[in-house]
Amino acid sequence: MASSLSPTGAVDPEVKTRTAALSVGSNTVLILLKVVAGSITGSVAILTEAVHSSIDLIASIVAFFSVRKAGEPADEGHRYGHEKVENLAAAIEGILILVGSAAIAFQAIRHLASHEKLESVGVGIAVVAFSLVVNLCVSAVIARNARKTDSPALEGDAAHLRTDALTSLAVLVGLALVKITGAYWLDPVVALAVASTIVVTGVRLLARSSRVLVDEALPGEEVAAIRTAIEQFGPAGVAGYHELRTRRAGSRRYVDLHVQFRRGTSLEDAHRTAHELQDVIGEQLVGADVLIHLEPEDRVRPGEELGSATGVLGHRGALGGASDRLRPPNQPAS
Repeated sequence: MASSLSPTGAVDPEVKTRTAALSVGSNTVLILLKVVAGSITGSVAILTEAVHSSIDLIASIVAFFSVRKAGEPADEGHRYGHEKVENLAAAIEGILILVGSAAIAFQAIRHLASHEKLESVGVGIAVVAFSLVVNLCVSAVIARNARKTDSPALEGDAAHLRTDALTSLAVLVGLALVKITGAYWLDPVVALAVASTIVVTGVRLLARSSRVLVDEALPGEEVAAIRTAIEQFGPAGVAGYHELRTRRAGSRRYVDLHVQFRRGTSLEDAHRTAHELQDVIGEQLVGADVLIHLEPEDRVRPGEELGSATGVLGHRGALGGASDRLRPPNQPAS
């Protein structure tokens, strides 16, 4: 027999949607400004900034639709919900960052070889400075809401905009040096430096998203919190537990395990205790969906029993055996 609890109201989907819409609007305005400024000045650094913002816009659109989709309830075709759409969106954003860095590097090398001069550098400096301020403000808002809603898609979007702000700062410094020294070759060199910075951000974002998509276990401290919560129920008739498995999808965490109850515990009491345990785990990990399979005491495995009075592990401490706990199911110990 199994029982489950799906918390409601933990995250407001409208907060995610409004935040993603803000990113779409700001990127659209900045792209237009950068294209105009790049055309006037002939600066490859500004044009690559426009390319970068275009990628940010695509990523923002992906994030916008992904958070809307992730907020939809489970249906017949997606019984576990749609939360992983956010992780997929974050992975797409990481790929777009890498594609953008390649485009920037190509344009920078081409301009470095052609020795093109810049015009109206002051206009370019003003536009890039404005872009820097806007991206810093918008990225701060998105990052705050990403933490509030635990949204991977918004986290990726905020990373995009922070990277854009850093690259704008580099371009701003480069244009200032060009205006002061007249060394036009600095413009494409700055663009190449920008491309290198973007690559690091893209790889980091892609790696983080990929770990969720392959159902990596929750972080060690979260698994430890789950185990501590379980071990508190020893006095309530819990004899032991095993097959603890965890994963994440979007901002939702999934936990399932087998819990053994002491001989003589009625089905009603075991079921009530299981729901209480789900509530406790839900308090430790906001947004956790917990599934508990009830078993009799004779299913307890050696070393996994709980003390009847102390509520602690009979064989291992609450934080002991970490390597075993984090080992994926069906994978033998080393």
